[in-house]
Amino acid sequence: MSSGSFNEDPGYAGDVGVRQTWEALAADPSAALIDVRTVAEWNFVGLPDLESIGKRVLLIEWQRFPDMAVNTAFAQELKEALADLGVGADAPLYFICRSGARSRSAATAATAGGFSRALNVAGGFEGALGPDRHRGCVDGWKASGLPWIQS
Repeated sequence: MSSGSFNEDPGYAGDVGVRQTWEALAADPSAALIDVRTVAEWNFVGLPDLESIGKRVLLIEWQRFPDMAVNTAFAQELKEALADLGVGADAPLYFICRSGARSRSAATAATAGGFSRALNVAGGFEGALGPDRHRGCVDGWKASGLPWIQS
């Protein structure tokens, strides 16, 4: 686990790459992946697919589509979703968004809410813009060849 490549005191457990996230999710039954993108992104861009490791992605918007206001119910929705899965406050929680910015904020909020192992998935689902100004080809979940689905 890295100690936070975005700043010295990230306010959460740290940043991890997508491959490390996949391996941790597969190895630890208590580990959970929380996708904090918008409902529009889930529907049109796709989702990480955890079916082969017997898990599902928790979908909790950090910002509400379409106005993109911060979801003031995020902490409560997170607690309820994790309780439904029987996941405790000490379980590793991996937060993912498009590129790693919103998920960093969500990991910070989760840490403030009492979750001690909130991690940001650096690179996110689509990663940074490539030379052609497209996402999904340079880094991130999709570019790494990890399983994903699209409706």
